[in-house]
Amino acid sequence: MLFAFEKIIMSQLISFVLPIYNEEANIPRLWEELSNLETKVIEKFGPDTYNFEYIFVTDGCKDKSVELLQNIHNQFSDKIKIRVFGRNFGHQIAVSAGQDIAAGDAVIIMDTDLQDPPLACLDLIDKWREGFEIVYAQRRVYKVPLSKKIPAWLFYRLMSKIANVSIPEDTGDFRLISRAVNDEMKKFPEKNRYLRGISFLTGFSTAAVLFDRSDRYSGKPGYTFTKSLKLAFDGIAAFSLFPIRLVSITGSVFAIFSFVFGIIYILVALFSNHQVAGWASLMFTIIFLGGIQLIMLGILGEYIGRIYTQVLNRPLYTVVKEYGTSSKSI
Repeated sequence: MLFAFEKIIMSQLISFVLPIYNEEANIPRLWEELSNLETKVIEKFGPDTYNFEYIFVTDGCKDKSVELLQNIHNQFSDKIKIRVFGRNFGHQIAVSAGQDIAAGDAVIIMDTDLQDPPLACLDLIDKWREGFEIVYAQRRVYKVPLSKKIPAWLFYRLMSKIANVSIPEDTGDFRLISRAVNDEMKKFPEKNRYLRGISFLTGFSTAAVLFDRSDRYSGKPGYTFTKSLKLAFDGIAAFSLFPIRLVSITGSVFAIFSFVFGIIYILVALFSNHQVAGWASLMFTIIFLGGIQLIMLGILGEYIGRIYTQVLNRPLYTVVKEYGTSSKSI
């Protein structure tokens, strides 16, 4: 009896946080891959080393994702938790809802379209066992169209230059974090969340694991260009004041240019007979400067809008149904 008790104490729980948005075609294969991962973990680390829980958060799904997950829950109710949103709150909020109820000694955040290969979690667990608190999966191969790859490449390099926290390039949300990191991340109150940045902001030890990102198994990506653009600006606005500083820099440059241009114009008028015909150039200058001003006001408006959203302090999300948990965390 004592020996059995010691085995229970030694085993650790690994929580998987899995956001779902219209993934009915991927869920059966995803569950098959996760089950295969369990088998591989047992083979590698032993049968009594780890237990698993799977937290699915459905983000306003309009297909049969919830029904499919309910069927899985009926068979494996001891390790399946499901949180159902009544509407779409977004990927980052769905992940946060899963983190709020994750009870694991380690939490693995992973997309559910199988672009993040579940077997790569073996390497994440290896690094965690070495003592690292944040183990992030860094893309070695990224199979996306060039029209998406180039903006992503530029964004990651820009973030590495302007962010006030070091965020590795070519990394998404696919990562393993310890319980301590997960608990710290839950303290951050941002409404416009950029979780990969928040995880590094906690300051815990980090390690990278290289992996090849696969093609999406089935269906269309949930992240449209507009959603990707919003996430990119969420990251920039949350971790850098560079856009606001750019407003000041741009204003200063144009002020200096205007002053120099004014001096030159006065000197030309005083010391030459040359008449500056200027309707076209004047109109161009007015329209150009007006456009620059509107852009700058738009940047300031984005920051002010985020302050307003934060001050409202509305709940981050609402859960309309839950399976496998009675938690009401928001």
